[in-house]
Amino acid sequence: MVDQSGKTAWVTGASSGIGEALVKAFVADGGSAILSGRRVAELERVAGETSAPERCHILPFDTEDFAVLASMVAQAIAFTGKVDILVNNAGISQRSLAIDTDFSVYEKIVSVDLMAPIALTQALLPHLLKQGAGQLIMISSVAGKAGVPLRTAYCAAKHGLVGYSDALRSEVAGQGVKVLVVAPGSVRTNVSRNALNADGSVRGASDAAIDNGIDPNEVAQIIWNAVADGRREIVIAEGMEANIPVLRAQNPDQLFDMVEAMVANGYAQKMAPKDES
Repeated sequence: MVDQSGKTAWVTGASSGIGEALVKAFVADGGSAILSGRRVAELERVAGETSAPERCHILPFDTEDFAVLASMVAQAIAFTGKVDILVNNAGISQRSLAIDTDFSVYEKIVSVDLMAPIALTQALLPHLLKQGAGQLIMISSVAGKAGVPLRTAYCAAKHGLVGYSDALRSEVAGQGVKVLVVAPGSVRTNVSRNALNADGSVRGASDAAIDNGIDPNEVAQIIWNAVADGRREIVIAEGMEANIPVLRAQNPDQLFDMVEAMVANGYAQKMAPKDES
């Protein structure tokens, strides 16, 4: 456990998955949480299931609505008088070959997964720098460390988030603000079910890798421990997924051969959603 007493964390995408787990763990360890997302009923459910709902504040908004960010930041700060931690967790994935994917899908995923966290970070950054302390947590992905098939838009956005975070970290390190990039692999969430198809429709089906993935509660504890340890980047993955960032750094040709073989062996066809009814 990490003592979070007296701290306030703002978590986007807090209505499910990793965001929900992060909120519950943070509140259980004594902190106050601001829960953001679009589904108010689900945000209220998560808050009600924490150990201290009175230390939770529901702040619903669409992360793509950049015009409201100044107001959202003001409301977030007003909850306890400060925001210590921002977790940019809201995101959307993809399951489609590039050749089939409408450009609107690229626009949507880059907007949600890259521009939205950048916009919110930029809006809150003056507050963090003024108070001389703060923690930014960027939820990227193993797909943000290496390109993987059926996720060209997702990989582009998550790679971009890593680049933004690395550059920002260097600028604010001497001003008390820390930046942690998290690169999860398969985690048991709705990420695959909510992913976009080539035409922008919602996939509506999960897949075996996600269904057998890491428990989001375990992921949350790893993240909060990494913050306590002052880590700057962590990969949370198992098996082959854990090896992908290592190969990308140490032996990229081996990785390129591996993912090309995946496609040649019918990976796209195997990932086609099956009827879950």
